[in-house]
Amino acid sequence: MFQIVAFLLILGIDLYAFQSLKSVSANFGESIKILIYILYWLICIGLPLVMIVSFFQYSKIGLMPSWGRISGSLFLSVLITQLIVIVFLLGEDIFRIFYRIFSSLTQSDEAGNVFASRRKFLSQTAIIVASVPFLSFIYGITKGKFNYKVHRTILYLKDLPKAFEGYKIVQISDVHSGSYDDPEGVIKGIDLINEQDADLFVFTGDLVNTKADELDPWLDIFSKIQSKNGKYSILGNHDYGDYFDWQSKEDKLANFNKLLEYQKTIGFQLLLDEHVKITKGDDSINLIGVHNWGKKFGQRGDLDKAIIGMESKGINILLSHDPTHFDSKVKDHQVHFHLTLSGHTHGAQMGVEFPFLKWSPVKYIYPKWAGLYSENGRYLYVNRGFGYLGFAGRVGIWPEISVFELHSA
Repeated sequence: MFQIVAFLLILGIDLYAFQSLKSVSANFGESIKILIYILYWLICIGLPLVMIVSFFQYSKIGLMPSWGRISGSLFLSVLITQLIVIVFLLGEDIFRIFYRIFSSLTQSDEAGNVFASRRKFLSQTAIIVASVPFLSFIYGITKGKFNYKVHRTILYLKDLPKAFEGYKIVQISDVHSGSYDDPEGVIKGIDLINEQDADLFVFTGDLVNTKADELDPWLDIFSKIQSKNGKYSILGNHDYGDYFDWQSKEDKLANFNKLLEYQKTIGFQLLLDEHVKITKGDDSINLIGVHNWGKKFGQRGDLDKAIIGMESKGINILLSHDPTHFDSKVKDHQVHFHLTLSGHTHGAQMGVEFPFLKWSPVKYIYPKWAGLYSENGRYLYVNRGFGYLGFAGRVGIWPEISVFELHSA
């Protein structure tokens, strides 16, 4: 039933947006109009068909082909462009209905030519306006997904040990290696990570989309990440293999164990509801990592288990993939977690970030969706993600490398 409703809705959007195309091309030659119409419907019909085939392949092998990701991203780009055009047309149609009613009551029939010229003008305006986000989406698919940005944050923490003054922590999150198709783009990001000269490197989950095999082509590249005091990681909701229909529980477990081995291969030390002491000279801080815990994506993590045997005094830094964990469990915990590092949201991979405006549609799902937040004397930082998922690109919300510099308050 859902598929039928979705099909009819998309078809309706295609037909409605097509009216704008007809208005704009009304004075074109017949052969040019036919060519434009054919191209429009090839795109409107072809992209969904390619997506269906790619999803069928994913259901069989658990890996989305690159052409499937691109077709899905182009479909989304076209759909949003159509919706913007429709907003213009819908406003015009509503005006037209009320004007027709008024004309019938006043016996006036002067609106025909006015509406035709007005419709053409609005259609042209709609297409020009819609071309801006459409071109932005094309940039996001081709270049934006590797337009890495380094976000630097200076944190002032009480009781920071002297040896950790100026200590630099580098974080990435949400690699989603199964979405990659360009080694040079990924290498660009790894090189930028290493340029930050990290004292400590942390990864906060979602190394793959579903299957450990996705990481095969990227093992050597990610193993090149450098850090003076180690590389630590946790798991995200995608790392457990929950988004594929495995033939057996044994197959799912084998995939999970393979991913754990791959974490070791690239030099990541997993923290699975446990903690480690990071030492520098005679001083130390606590680094805690938990299994994924989120309101909507599984609550595996056990924070209390992770801190068993940990000295409660001192600086505590928590790695927790889903930022909803902070509000639900961390901010009011009896143990003071000075800084929680999360990811998961990707910033929806699209939005706007200016000094005066920061917006993404994901904010309506995750109030804490990107950047630094402070509550109850504790910090939460939500990384915008290093990779991408679903939409094969980024628009406005660029892939992030987070750098934290610790100082004594």
